[in-house]
Amino acid sequence: METLVFLFSFSALGILYAMNTIPELQEPYVILQVGVAVLVVVFLFYFIITRGNPPKDLLFFEFCFTCIIDLTSALEYDGIISGFMEFYQKTGEPYLGTSYAIMMCYWDGIAHFIMYLMMISRITDRKAYRTLGLFWAGSLCANMSVFINGIVAGKYGSEIRPAFWLNFLFLLMPVLGAISLFTRPKDRPLIGGYNAQHAQSMKLIWRPADLLLVLLLLASIAFTVLRGLVALDSPLEACSVYLKQFEPYLKDPVGFPRVMMLHLFFYGLPLLGAFVYGLLKPGCTWMSDWTMFLAGAMIQCQWSHIGGSLHPRTTASFRIPNDVFWTVLLANLLYAATPVLVALRVQSNPYFFLKIAPFPGQTGLPNSEEKDTKYKEK
Repeated sequence: METLVFLFSFSALGILYAMNTIPELQEPYVILQVGVAVLVVVFLFYFIITRGNPPKDLLFFEFCFTCIIDLTSALEYDGIISGFMEFYQKTGEPYLGTSYAIMMCYWDGIAHFIMYLMMISRITDRKAYRTLGLFWAGSLCANMSVFINGIVAGKYGSEIRPAFWLNFLFLLMPVLGAISLFTRPKDRPLIGGYNAQHAQSMKLIWRPADLLLVLLLLASIAFTVLRGLVALDSPLEACSVYLKQFEPYLKDPVGFPRVMMLHLFFYGLPLLGAFVYGLLKPGCTWMSDWTMFLAGAMIQCQWSHIGGSLHPRTTASFRIPNDVFWTVLLANLLYAATPVLVALRVQSNPYFFLKIAPFPGQTGLPNSEEKDTKYKEK
C-alpha cells in the first residue's frame, strides 16, 4: 500500500502543472475551490481502494499528496525546478517564498513524507505506530501553528488570500491526531518490578547520563527564556545584546522567528521544566509520550529556524554575524538535540519511568525484562 501511496502522491505534479498553464485556474478563489476539490478527490480515491480493508487514520494517505506540493514549492522558490508553482507564488500564498517557509516546506516534503509512509505501512499491517505518531503530531502541530500565526502577525498579514484558509485543515488534523494518540492505550510497559525498583533507587549523581540531560535541559530552559524575552521586546541589556550581536533573525519582519520563540516560551518551556522533574522523580509514566511529542515539535522548529536564518532569501542584516556564526549554530543544534536525546533516553531504558507493583502472590522478581513488566491490554 505504501508503494501505491508513494506513486500516487506524485500526481500532484500534474495538477500543479495544469494549474500553472491554465489562466482560468489561477484566480484566488478558484485556487481555493480547486484545492478543496483535489483534497476531496484524493480522499475518495484512497477510500475506494481501501474499502475492502479500510484502515484507520485515512488522512495520512491524503497528507502524502500535500507533501509533494510543499516540496515542489520549496524547490521552485530555490530555483531548482520551474513551471509548477509560479501562479501560486503570485495569487496563492506569497509568504511561501520566505526563507522560513521554504525550509518548512522542505521538512514537510521530506521528513513528514517519510513519516507518513512509515505510519501507512504500519497501519496497513495493523501494527502500532503510537510513538512515531506522537513525534509526527508534535512536528506538524508546531509547523502549522507557527506558520499560521506568523502569517497573521508578520508583514504578510495584509496579503492573506483565500488559499490561506486551507492551512487550518492541516492544523486541525494533527491536533485531533495528537488527542487520539494520547488517549490510546500505551504499547510500552506500564508497570515494573525488580529492574524498575533498582533503577529508581539510584540517585541522580549515580546516573551520569540523566545528570547530563538535566544540565542540558536547564541550559535549554535558560536559552528559551532569553529568546522568549527578546521576542517580547524586553528592555533587558542581555536581550538587546543577544539580538544585535548573535541572532538578529529573531526580528525579521516576516514574523515567523518571533512567533516561534513565543511558542517555545509559552508552550515548550513548561515541558522542558517538566522533563527535569521527570528525570528526578521516579515513576513519571507520562514522560514517554510528552518527550516524543516535544522532540518532534522542537526539531521541526529548529530546522526551519536554523535553515531560515542561513537561507540566501533572508536579508543579510538578519543573518547570523560571521564572528559568532559557529557559536550560534552549535547552540541552536544542541537546543534542537536536547529533547530528542531525552526522548531516546526514555524510550531506550524506561524502567525509571514505570510504576512499581509486585505480581500477585510473588515475593521476589527475577532480573529479566521479559518477566519484569506488565503490559496494558491494547
